[in-house]
Amino acid sequence: MKENVFDVLMYLFENYMEDEVEILPDSDAVRTELLAAGFEQIEVNKAFDWLESLGFQGAIKPTVAPAFRIFCAEEVAKLDLECRGFIMFLEQNGILNACNREIVIDRVMALGNEEISIEKLKWIVLMVLLSQPDEEIAFSRMEDIVYGLVPIYLH
Repeated sequence: MKENVFDVLMYLFENYMEDEVEILPDSDAVRTELLAAGFEQIEVNKAFDWLESLGFQGAIKPTVAPAFRIFCAEEVAKLDLECRGFIMFLEQNGILNACNREIVIDRVMALGNEEISIEKLKWIVLMVLLSQPDEEIAFSRMEDIVYGLVPIYLH
């Protein structure tokens, strides 16, 4: 089975995170379930590391004044123009704030060689918003975008 870290994350999101079930990194039962579902051990471990790192993202401090985000070369290589534009769109429309934007970018970069499409980016944003306190409204708005309940206009 040719699955990757993102596929493991999607499986966890669909089966545990949406119901707000706590996933413990040392949860042998969840790991066993993932292995039984056909995921490779290395990908399962990377997915749990990704989720664990998501919990440590509180150290980012918000900017006081509006700031302009410049993507470094590695980020540009990972996030194509459409993805970068989508992140800007979400921030301009109040779904992402500067802190959450940085967490999203960090979690994208943590996926290593994984190719990031706009669809994958939407799911990563949704997972990040779910993990952040007091982001229920932003999560709900992003959920509508992910599930295609509202049209998105990028200009």
